[in-house]
Amino acid sequence: MSTESVRSTLYLEPALHQALRIKAAAAHRSMSDIVNDALRQALREDEEDLSAFSERGGEKVLSYEEFLAQLK
Repeated sequence: MSTESVRSTLYLEPALHQALRIKAAAAHRSMSDIVNDALRQALREDEEDLSAFSERGGEKVLSYEEFLAQLK
């Protein structure tokens, strides 16, 4: 864990909390490290999606019907 951490309270579903505790124990890692890694990955995926939307912003918009016609 980073030396510059911020303490935060999260409310997890009981089954998720139990799964996280088991994974942390099995991996010899802290629950915080696992949650931080999962959040980083989720935010990275969001950033990739936003980048793709931005890159395709100038493309012609197709209606659903036009798209289906192109598939035929």
